Amino acid sequence: MADVNVTFVTDFILLGLTDRDELKVFLFILFLLIYAISLVGNVGMFFLIHITPKLHTPMYHFLSCLSFVDAWYSSIFAPKMLLNFFVEREIISFSACILQYFLFVSLLTTEGFLLAAMAYDRYVAIVNPLLYTVAMTKMVCIGLVLGSCIGGLINSVTHTIGLMKLSFCGPNVISHFFCDLPPLLKLACSDTSMNELLLLVFTTVIAMITFLTVMISYIFIVAAILRIRSAAGRHKAFSTCASHLTAVTLFYGSISFSYIQPSSQYSLEQEKVVSVFYTLVIPMLNPLIYSLRNKEVKDAVKRLMEMKHFSC
Repeated sequence: MADVNVTFVTDFILLGLTDRDELKVFLFILFLLIYAISLVGNVGMFFLIHITPKLHTPMYHFLSCLSFVDAWYSSIFAPKMLLNFFVEREIISFSACILQYFLFVSLLTTEGFLLAAMAYDRYVAIVNPLLYTVAMTKMVCIGLVLGSCIGGLINSVTHTIGLMKLSFCGPNVISHFFCDLPPLLKLACSDTSMNELLLLVFTTVIAMITFLTVMISYIFIVAAILRIRSAAGRHKAFSTCASHLTAVTLFYGSISFSYIQPSSQYSLEQEKVVSVFYTLVIPMLNPLIYSLRNKEVKDAVKRLMEMKHFSC
């Protein structure tokens, strides 16, 4: 039997968002600005919450964790994507590609669970306000955050191990700006049916668990708000949920559009546009959403600025 000469891929070439030179400078400036706002906003929100005693509540504990995740999450993609605008061939090693995918899935899933935990926190605060301090203790908050991280790790490890078992023997060009599973599956020269099944099952199950938690929480929240007699009371209760509801809608809307669809309808060009939204735009919007619509955060920023002005 003749020996089969197979060359396995040791690195990949990322094509990035566009190959049109006239767009590269504009996109570089745009995404550099988005990344800078995201990094400053999330890191600033994280430290603001931790140095402000008034914000040491369960809701802001979850928000600080969300900001921490978003700061790392956007940093996985932005530096390499920005570099890709100025190099002809952006090469990423196989191990670096696997690591990028592992971190991406882990942080993405963790954020989904954190948003669900934040919905539960709002449910307890509005539906059972007298039991809030008893139900949302420090240990419960820590447990929910740890559970979110563990859920992210389980999902990430499962897909990463499945990805490492595949054979890549060429081509090695990824029509994307980062190492995502669907474009990698298209390059594999071994059977990917199990990977596709795991992707569909895990994504659907996690999305259903987190989304149902959010939906059920908000059904009870809306019912409780409608029972409030004063318009001022209803407005105050709703305003505490509006920021979170906006963040949830943006996050789950983009993820569902990207992943919960048959592989036959998958489009790499469509995926690149959507993935920019959930990898870079949403992490930028989250601190803006929570700061612009939150009186306590705005007051904390004002006090910090006044203290800085006074010290000068």
